[in-house]
Amino acid sequence: MKIHKPVYYGDYLQLPKILNAQAPESAKHGNAAHDETLFIIIHQTYELWFKQILHELNSVREIMSKAFIPSTDLSVINSRLERVTTIQQILVDQIQIMETMTTLDFMEFRDFLVPASGFQSLQFRLVEATLGIKPQHRMEIEKQFFNSRLKEEDRKILAETENKISIFELLEAWLSRMPFSEFDGFDFWGAYSHAVDTMLEMDFEIISNNPSLFEPMKSMELKNLEMTKQTFATLLDAHKYETLIQPGKIKLSQKAMLSAVFIYLYRDYPALQMPFKILNSLVEVDEKFTTWRYRHAIMVQRILGTKIGTGGSSGHEYLKSTTERNRAFLDLFNLATFLIPKSMIPALPVYIKDQLDIVYDSFQP
Repeated sequence: MKIHKPVYYGDYLQLPKILNAQAPESAKHGNAAHDETLFIIIHQTYELWFKQILHELNSVREIMSKAFIPSTDLSVINSRLERVTTIQQILVDQIQIMETMTTLDFMEFRDFLVPASGFQSLQFRLVEATLGIKPQHRMEIEKQFFNSRLKEEDRKILAETENKISIFELLEAWLSRMPFSEFDGFDFWGAYSHAVDTMLEMDFEIISNNPSLFEPMKSMELKNLEMTKQTFATLLDAHKYETLIQPGKIKLSQKAMLSAVFIYLYRDYPALQMPFKILNSLVEVDEKFTTWRYRHAIMVQRILGTKIGTGGSSGHEYLKSTTERNRAFLDLFNLATFLIPKSMIPALPVYIKDQLDIVYDSFQP
Protein backbone atom coordinates (compact mmCIF):
# COMPACT_ATOMS: atom_id res chain seq x y z
CA MET A 1 0.00 0.00 0.00
CA LYS A 2 1.38 3.38 -1.02
CA ILE A 3 2.03 5.71 1.90
CA HIS A 4 0.96 9.27 1.20
CA LYS A 5 2.89 12.26 2.44
CA PRO A 6 1.18 13.79 5.51
CA VAL A 7 -0.95 16.82 4.70
CA TYR A 8 -0.96 19.78 7.06
CA TYR A 9 -4.24 21.72 7.39
CA GLY A 10 -2.78 25.19 6.83
CA ASP A 11 -0.64 24.07 3.89
CA TYR A 12 -3.52 22.24 2.21
CA LEU A 13 -5.74 25.33 2.39
CA GLN A 14 -2.79 27.65 1.62
CA LEU A 15 -3.84 29.75 4.59
CA PRO A 16 -0.69 31.91 4.66
CA LYS A 17 -1.62 33.19 1.17
CA ILE A 18 -5.29 33.71 2.01
CA LEU A 19 -4.86 35.25 5.46
CA ASN A 20 -2.16 37.62 4.26
CA ALA A 21 -4.07 38.68 1.14
CA GLN A 22 -5.63 41.76 2.79
CA ALA A 23 -3.69 44.93 2.05
CA PRO A 24 -5.77 47.98 3.02
CA GLU A 25 -5.06 51.01 0.85
CA SER A 26 -5.66 53.35 3.77
CA ALA A 27 -2.73 51.81 5.65
CA LYS A 28 -0.44 52.68 2.72
CA HIS A 29 -1.39 56.31 3.25
CA GLY A 30 -0.45 56.27 6.92
CA ASN A 31 -3.86 56.02 8.57
CA ALA A 32 -5.40 52.53 8.46
CA ALA A 33 -9.23 52.60 8.41
CA HIS A 34 -10.59 49.88 10.69
CA ASP A 35 -13.49 48.86 8.40
CA GLU A 36 -11.42 48.49 5.24
CA THR A 37 -10.35 45.00 6.32
CA LEU A 38 -14.02 43.98 6.52
CA PHE A 39 -14.65 45.52 3.10
CA ILE A 40 -11.78 43.54 1.56
CA ILE A 41 -12.68 40.22 3.18
CA ILE A 42 -16.35 40.52 2.15
CA HIS A 43 -15.38 41.04 -1.49
CA GLN A 44 -12.71 38.36 -1.44
CA THR A 45 -15.32 35.95 -0.07
CA TYR A 46 -17.71 36.94 -2.87
CA GLU A 47 -15.03 36.13 -5.43
CA LEU A 48 -14.36 32.73 -3.87
CA TRP A 49 -18.06 31.91 -4.03
CA PHE A 50 -18.22 33.17 -7.63
CA LYS A 51 -15.40 30.74 -8.41
CA GLN A 52 -17.41 27.85 -6.93
CA ILE A 53 -20.56 28.94 -8.78
CA LEU A 54 -18.61 28.98 -12.05
CA HIS A 55 -17.22 25.53 -11.22
CA GLU A 56 -20.77 24.19 -10.81
CA LEU A 57 -22.22 25.99 -13.84
CA ASN A 58 -19.41 24.89 -16.13
CA SER A 59 -20.02 21.27 -15.12
CA VAL A 60 -23.75 21.73 -15.84
CA ARG A 61 -22.94 23.23 -19.23
CA GLU A 62 -20.64 20.29 -20.03
CA ILE A 63 -23.34 17.73 -19.20
CA MET A 64 -26.03 19.63 -21.11
CA SER A 65 -23.77 19.91 -24.16
CA LYS A 66 -24.31 16.21 -24.89
CA ALA A 67 -26.48 15.40 -27.90
CA PHE A 68 -28.47 13.14 -25.57
CA ILE A 69 -28.71 13.70 -21.82
CA PRO A 70 -29.27 10.40 -19.94
CA SER A 71 -31.93 10.56 -17.23
CA THR A 72 -29.27 9.65 -14.66
CA ASP A 73 -27.48 12.93 -15.43
CA LEU A 74 -30.56 15.03 -14.71
CA SER A 75 -30.25 14.60 -10.95
CA VAL A 76 -26.58 15.62 -11.19
CA ILE A 77 -27.56 18.80 -13.05
CA ASN A 78 -30.23 19.62 -10.51
CA SER A 79 -28.09 18.92 -7.43
CA ARG A 80 -25.39 21.25 -8.74
CA LEU A 81 -27.92 23.97 -9.53
CA GLU A 82 -29.33 23.58 -6.02
CA ARG A 83 -25.80 23.99 -4.66
CA VAL A 84 -25.53 27.23 -6.64
CA THR A 85 -28.77 28.58 -5.16
CA THR A 86 -27.59 27.67 -1.64
CA ILE A 87 -24.38 29.63 -2.24
CA GLN A 88 -26.41 32.52 -3.64
CA GLN A 89 -28.35 32.74 -0.38
CA ILE A 90 -25.01 33.21 1.40
CA LEU A 91 -24.17 36.02 -1.05
CA VAL A 92 -27.42 37.73 -0.09
CA ASP A 93 -26.89 37.17 3.64
CA GLN A 94 -23.36 38.61 3.50
CA ILE A 95 -24.84 42.01 2.70
CA GLN A 96 -26.04 42.17 6.31
CA ILE A 97 -22.41 42.01 7.42
CA MET A 98 -21.48 44.80 5.01
CA GLU A 99 -24.31 46.92 6.40
CA THR A 100 -22.63 46.93 9.82
CA MET A 101 -20.28 49.46 8.20
CA THR A 102 -21.66 52.99 8.36
CA THR A 103 -21.34 55.78 5.80
CA LEU A 104 -18.68 57.54 7.88
CA ASP A 105 -16.75 54.28 8.26
CA PHE A 106 -16.72 53.79 4.49
CA MET A 107 -15.73 57.38 3.76
CA GLU A 108 -12.56 56.86 5.80
CA PHE A 109 -11.08 54.83 2.93
CA ARG A 110 -13.46 55.20 -0.04
CA ASP A 111 -11.39 57.74 -1.98
CA PHE A 112 -8.34 55.46 -1.89
CA LEU A 113 -10.25 52.86 -3.97
CA VAL A 114 -10.98 54.98 -7.06
CA PRO A 115 -11.41 53.77 -9.80
CA ALA A 116 -11.71 50.18 -8.50
CA SER A 117 -15.30 48.91 -8.70
CA GLY A 118 -17.46 45.82 -8.59
CA PHE A 119 -17.86 46.38 -12.35
CA GLN A 120 -14.37 44.92 -12.59
CA SER A 121 -15.46 41.56 -11.15
CA LEU A 122 -14.59 39.39 -14.11
CA GLN A 123 -15.94 36.26 -12.44
CA PHE A 124 -19.43 37.72 -11.97
CA ARG A 125 -19.52 38.71 -15.65
CA LEU A 126 -18.47 35.14 -16.51
CA VAL A 127 -21.31 33.78 -14.37
CA GLU A 128 -23.82 35.99 -16.22
CA ALA A 129 -22.43 34.99 -19.63
CA THR A 130 -22.41 31.28 -18.72
CA LEU A 131 -26.06 31.47 -17.68
CA GLY A 132 -27.04 33.22 -20.92
CA ILE A 133 -26.77 37.01 -20.55
CA LYS A 134 -24.93 38.01 -23.72
CA PRO A 135 -23.78 41.45 -24.98
CA GLN A 136 -26.88 41.78 -27.20
CA HIS A 137 -29.06 41.59 -24.09
CA ARG A 138 -27.39 44.62 -22.48
CA MET A 139 -27.91 48.30 -23.18
CA GLU A 140 -25.11 49.82 -25.27
CA ILE A 141 -24.15 52.28 -22.55
CA GLU A 142 -23.94 49.42 -20.04
CA LYS A 143 -21.60 47.40 -22.28
CA GLN A 144 -19.35 50.39 -22.84
CA PHE A 145 -19.34 51.30 -19.17
CA PHE A 146 -18.14 48.07 -17.63
CA ASN A 147 -16.03 46.84 -20.58
CA SER A 148 -14.01 50.05 -20.46
CA ARG A 149 -13.22 49.26 -16.80
CA LEU A 150 -11.85 45.78 -17.47
CA LYS A 151 -8.21 45.07 -18.25
CA GLU A 152 -7.54 43.96 -21.82
CA GLU A 153 -6.76 40.37 -20.79
CA ASP A 154 -10.01 40.21 -18.80
CA ARG A 155 -12.01 41.54 -21.77
CA LYS A 156 -10.58 38.72 -23.89
CA ILE A 157 -11.53 36.07 -21.30
CA LEU A 158 -15.05 37.50 -21.06
CA ALA A 159 -15.43 37.59 -24.85
CA GLU A 160 -14.38 33.93 -25.06
CA THR A 161 -17.04 32.93 -22.53
CA GLU A 162 -19.69 35.07 -24.24
CA ASN A 163 -18.93 33.25 -27.51
CA LYS A 164 -19.42 29.83 -25.90
CA ILE A 165 -22.85 28.22 -25.86
CA SER A 166 -24.70 29.24 -22.70
CA ILE A 167 -26.82 27.21 -20.31
CA PHE A 168 -29.89 29.06 -21.62
CA GLU A 169 -29.12 27.97 -25.21
CA LEU A 170 -28.48 24.39 -24.09
CA LEU A 171 -31.73 24.42 -22.13
CA GLU A 172 -33.61 25.61 -25.20
CA ALA A 173 -32.08 22.84 -27.34
CA TRP A 174 -32.89 20.22 -24.67
CA LEU A 175 -36.52 21.35 -24.38
CA SER A 176 -36.87 21.48 -28.17
CA ARG A 177 -35.79 17.83 -28.44
CA MET A 178 -38.58 16.69 -26.13
CA PRO A 179 -41.52 15.02 -27.92
CA PHE A 180 -44.28 17.07 -26.31
CA SER A 181 -45.30 19.26 -29.24
CA GLU A 182 -47.12 16.47 -31.09
CA PHE A 183 -48.57 13.10 -30.13
CA ASP A 184 -49.73 10.45 -32.58
CA GLY A 185 -53.46 10.03 -32.24
CA PHE A 186 -53.93 12.73 -29.59
CA ASP A 187 -54.31 16.46 -30.19
CA PHE A 188 -53.02 17.57 -26.80
CA TRP A 189 -52.68 21.26 -27.66
CA GLY A 190 -56.19 21.25 -29.08
CA ALA A 191 -57.43 19.83 -25.76
CA TYR A 192 -55.32 22.36 -23.87
CA SER A 193 -56.73 25.23 -25.98
CA HIS A 194 -60.27 24.05 -25.24
CA ALA A 195 -59.49 23.96 -21.49
CA VAL A 196 -58.07 27.48 -21.69
CA ASP A 197 -61.22 28.73 -23.46
CA THR A 198 -63.37 27.15 -20.75
CA MET A 199 -61.27 28.77 -18.02
CA LEU A 200 -61.45 32.20 -19.68
CA GLU A 201 -65.21 31.89 -20.19
CA MET A 202 -65.59 31.16 -16.48
CA ASP A 203 -63.45 34.21 -15.68
CA PHE A 204 -65.63 36.32 -17.98
CA GLU A 205 -68.76 35.19 -16.15
CA ILE A 206 -67.21 35.88 -12.75
CA ILE A 207 -66.20 39.41 -13.74
CA SER A 208 -69.43 40.21 -15.57
CA ASN A 209 -71.65 39.04 -12.72
CA ASN A 210 -69.64 40.50 -9.86
CA PRO A 211 -71.93 43.03 -8.17
CA SER A 212 -69.08 44.57 -6.17
CA LEU A 213 -67.31 45.86 -9.31
CA PHE A 214 -68.11 49.38 -10.44
CA GLU A 215 -68.49 49.75 -14.20
CA PRO A 216 -65.05 51.34 -14.85
CA MET A 217 -63.38 48.60 -12.77
CA LYS A 218 -65.39 45.90 -14.54
CA SER A 219 -64.39 47.34 -17.91
CA MET A 220 -60.72 47.30 -16.89
CA GLU A 221 -60.96 43.70 -15.64
CA LEU A 222 -62.56 42.57 -18.92
CA LYS A 223 -59.88 44.39 -20.89
CA ASN A 224 -57.19 42.58 -18.90
CA LEU A 225 -58.99 39.29 -19.51
CA GLU A 226 -58.92 39.94 -23.26
CA MET A 227 -55.17 40.58 -23.05
CA THR A 228 -54.77 37.26 -21.23
CA LYS A 229 -56.75 35.54 -23.99
CA GLN A 230 -54.41 37.03 -26.61
CA THR A 231 -51.37 35.87 -24.64
CA PHE A 232 -52.63 32.28 -24.63
CA ALA A 233 -53.36 32.55 -28.37
CA THR A 234 -49.79 33.70 -28.98
CA LEU A 235 -48.37 30.55 -27.37
CA LEU A 236 -50.12 28.29 -29.89
CA ASP A 237 -49.74 30.46 -33.00
CA ALA A 238 -46.27 30.19 -34.56
CA HIS A 239 -46.59 33.48 -36.45
CA LYS A 240 -47.78 35.45 -33.43
CA TYR A 241 -45.11 33.84 -31.27
CA GLU A 242 -42.41 34.91 -33.74
CA THR A 243 -43.53 38.54 -33.44
CA LEU A 244 -42.51 38.40 -29.77
CA ILE A 245 -39.15 36.72 -30.43
CA GLN A 246 -38.03 39.33 -32.97
CA PRO A 247 -38.05 42.29 -30.53
CA GLY A 248 -36.65 40.11 -27.74
CA LYS A 249 -39.79 39.97 -25.60
CA ILE A 250 -39.39 36.18 -25.56
CA LYS A 251 -36.11 34.30 -26.01
CA LEU A 252 -37.21 30.64 -25.85
CA SER A 253 -38.34 29.13 -29.14
CA GLN A 254 -42.01 28.16 -29.41
CA LYS A 255 -41.20 24.45 -29.38
CA ALA A 256 -39.07 24.81 -26.25
CA MET A 257 -41.76 26.89 -24.55
CA LEU A 258 -44.45 24.30 -25.35
CA SER A 259 -42.30 21.55 -23.85
CA ALA A 260 -41.72 23.65 -20.72
CA VAL A 261 -45.48 24.28 -20.35
CA PHE A 262 -46.17 20.54 -20.73
CA ILE A 263 -43.55 19.73 -18.07
CA TYR A 264 -45.10 22.22 -15.65
CA LEU A 265 -48.62 20.89 -16.24
CA TYR A 266 -47.68 17.22 -15.78
CA ARG A 267 -44.76 17.60 -13.37
CA ASP A 268 -46.18 14.97 -10.99
CA TYR A 269 -45.43 12.15 -13.44
CA PRO A 270 -42.11 10.46 -12.57
CA ALA A 271 -40.55 11.05 -16.00
CA LEU A 272 -41.17 14.80 -15.68
CA GLN A 273 -40.32 15.36 -12.03
CA MET A 274 -36.60 15.88 -12.58
CA PRO A 275 -37.03 18.08 -15.71
CA PHE A 276 -39.44 20.21 -13.64
CA LYS A 277 -36.92 20.44 -10.80
CA ILE A 278 -34.23 21.61 -13.24
CA LEU A 279 -36.50 24.31 -14.67
CA ASN A 280 -37.47 25.35 -11.15
CA SER A 281 -33.83 25.46 -10.05
CA LEU A 282 -32.94 27.74 -12.98
CA VAL A 283 -35.81 30.03 -11.96
CA GLU A 284 -34.35 29.99 -8.45
CA VAL A 285 -30.88 30.90 -9.75
CA ASP A 286 -32.35 33.88 -11.59
CA GLU A 287 -34.45 34.91 -8.60
CA LYS A 288 -31.53 34.70 -6.17
CA PHE A 289 -29.30 36.88 -8.40
CA THR A 290 -32.16 39.35 -8.83
CA THR A 291 -32.56 39.46 -5.04
CA TRP A 292 -28.81 39.86 -4.56
CA ARG A 293 -28.61 42.73 -7.08
CA TYR A 294 -31.52 44.50 -5.43
CA ARG A 295 -30.16 44.05 -1.87
CA HIS A 296 -26.78 45.25 -3.10
CA ALA A 297 -28.39 48.33 -4.66
CA ILE A 298 -30.27 49.16 -1.45
CA MET A 299 -27.11 48.65 0.60
CA VAL A 300 -25.19 51.03 -1.69
CA GLN A 301 -27.96 53.62 -1.36
CA ARG A 302 -27.87 53.22 2.42
CA ILE A 303 -24.11 53.79 2.55
CA LEU A 304 -23.57 56.21 -0.38
CA GLY A 305 -26.92 57.94 -0.74
CA THR A 306 -26.96 59.50 -4.22
CA LYS A 307 -23.17 59.72 -4.55
CA ILE A 308 -21.56 58.16 -7.61
CA GLY A 309 -19.86 54.80 -7.19
CA THR A 310 -16.07 54.41 -6.92
CA GLY A 311 -16.07 53.20 -10.52
CA GLY A 312 -17.86 56.32 -11.76
CA SER A 313 -21.37 54.87 -12.12
CA SER A 314 -24.53 56.54 -10.84
CA GLY A 315 -24.31 54.27 -7.81
CA HIS A 316 -27.50 52.66 -6.53
CA GLU A 317 -29.63 53.98 -9.45
CA TYR A 318 -27.55 52.02 -11.95
CA LEU A 319 -27.55 48.91 -9.76
CA LYS A 320 -31.35 49.01 -9.40
CA SER A 321 -31.72 49.34 -13.19
CA THR A 322 -29.79 46.08 -13.72
CA THR A 323 -31.96 44.18 -11.24
CA GLU A 324 -34.78 43.43 -13.69
CA ARG A 325 -32.87 43.73 -16.94
CA ASN A 326 -30.11 41.17 -16.45
CA ARG A 327 -32.13 37.97 -16.08
CA ALA A 328 -31.30 34.86 -18.11
CA PHE A 329 -34.45 32.81 -17.48
CA LEU A 330 -37.27 35.34 -17.51
CA ASP A 331 -39.21 33.11 -19.94
CA LEU A 332 -39.33 30.39 -17.26
CA PHE A 333 -40.77 32.88 -14.78
CA ASN A 334 -43.47 33.74 -17.30
CA LEU A 335 -44.47 30.08 -17.73
CA ALA A 336 -46.96 30.66 -14.94
CA THR A 337 -48.93 32.74 -17.46
CA PHE A 338 -49.82 29.59 -19.41
CA LEU A 339 -50.80 27.33 -16.54
CA ILE A 340 -54.40 26.36 -15.83
CA PRO A 341 -56.13 24.85 -12.76
CA LYS A 342 -55.26 21.21 -12.08
CA SER A 343 -58.89 20.21 -12.41
CA MET A 344 -58.93 21.51 -16.00
CA ILE A 345 -55.69 19.96 -17.25
CA PRO A 346 -56.50 17.55 -20.13
CA ALA A 347 -56.43 13.88 -19.19
CA LEU A 348 -53.72 12.00 -21.06
CA PRO A 349 -54.44 8.78 -22.96
CA VAL A 350 -53.17 5.63 -21.29
CA TYR A 351 -50.39 5.06 -23.85
CA ILE A 352 -48.93 8.51 -23.08
CA LYS A 353 -49.36 8.13 -19.32
CA ASP A 354 -47.52 4.80 -19.48
CA GLN A 355 -44.50 6.55 -21.03
CA LEU A 356 -44.42 9.13 -18.25
CA ASP A 357 -45.23 6.83 -15.35
CA ILE A 358 -43.32 4.30 -13.30
CA VAL A 359 -45.22 1.36 -11.82
CA TYR A 360 -43.84 0.27 -8.44
CA ASP A 361 -46.92 -1.61 -7.26
CA SER A 362 -48.37 -4.76 -8.73
CA PHE A 363 -52.10 -5.27 -8.62
CA GLN A 364 -53.04 -8.19 -6.39
CA PRO A 365 -56.67 -9.40 -6.95
